[in-house]
Amino acid sequence: MSNSGMNGVQKLSSIPTRRVANPGKATVLALGKAFPSQVVPQENLVEGFLRDTKCDDAFIKEKLEHLCKTTTVKTRYTVLSREILDKYPELTTEGSPTIKQRLEIANEAVVEMALEASLGCIKEWGRPVEDITHIVYVSSSEIRLPGGDLYLSAKLGLRNDVNRVMLYFLGCYGGVTGLRVAKDIAENNPGSRVLVTTSETTILGFRPPNKARPYDLVGAALFGDGAAAVIVGADPRECEAPFMELHYAVQQFLPGTQNVIDGRLSEEGINFKLGRDLPQKIEENIEEFCKKLMGKAGDESMEFNDMFWAVHPGGPAILNRLETKLKLEKEKLESSRRALVDYGNVSSNTVLYVMEYVRDELKKKGDAAQEWGLGLAFGPGITFEGLLIRSLTAL
Repeated sequence: MSNSGMNGVQKLSSIPTRRVANPGKATVLALGKAFPSQVVPQENLVEGFLRDTKCDDAFIKEKLEHLCKTTTVKTRYTVLSREILDKYPELTTEGSPTIKQRLEIANEAVVEMALEASLGCIKEWGRPVEDITHIVYVSSSEIRLPGGDLYLSAKLGLRNDVNRVMLYFLGCYGGVTGLRVAKDIAENNPGSRVLVTTSETTILGFRPPNKARPYDLVGAALFGDGAAAVIVGADPRECEAPFMELHYAVQQFLPGTQNVIDGRLSEEGINFKLGRDLPQKIEENIEEFCKKLMGKAGDESMEFNDMFWAVHPGGPAILNRLETKLKLEKEKLESSRRALVDYGNVSSNTVLYVMEYVRDELKKKGDAAQEWGLGLAFGPGITFEGLLIRSLTAL
């Protein structure tokens, strides 16, 4: 692999260098994450979930045990605790109108997690909080006016003229949407620094198991809670350490698939239905979508295995289909699989956890690391979000 980057920066002696970002292009300058204090090892989930929901159905137990194995998840974090269930026992009662109680829990929890993730991100960034000019707040877990963007801005001590954007109920693709919006802001407002924060909890969807709602068990076996944050800006200063350039971004939806992922808010919380054909729909359309992104790298000879991959791990079936369709080497989706194992599917946050693992892997590879990669997420619509990313990690 050449020792010079896209802009001709030469690697000299043994002093670590990094690729230089293209002028005016948005870069990721820092990353942070946070989780609630309750840790749920997957091997303990079935017993705890059935106990908390007072369910003794043998069929449901067998089904949940099977799902817990097939999801590949090992550890998750959750806002829901014994204390919360003792305070709100109605959360485990079938048909109970509990949206008010759920929002009381969720609205506070998502902001607290976002605060912790943002503080970690700002610390890594190393510049004063007053230098943040914009905030993009992503969540599918709270509903209120004003929104969490305002509460988070106040808790962080941001300037009162900070420009706020709130992205609600995008589901699993929300993290990449947040990065795309931040990219547009950074590239069109010279000198701006954009805090993107994502925060999610499963409180709105928690409910006792019911054979009529099989997807509830998938959610119980797969989803977790947490938050993440990144700072995005163009033309980095000497005091900043960009590690990825957001070179190009694109979103598209698949016509006629709006019912494949269906979420409805009710007095009981939020109800999800997931079509069995979701992995197939993604598989059928992913190659063309990725080629559209890769074309912007300016290298017609580049193939899928020449790139690094940061893919939202919606579940193992989606990763397996993508790997097979694109003939990816096993290591290409390792960061996605690792994030799924360590955290579960944490909706919009998860792709940022994957990006952190990708950053670590690129650092380890040094000169052998790929320069170009793709960031992908899929969600309701069916919506595809994609980023063409350049690694700026020190070589």
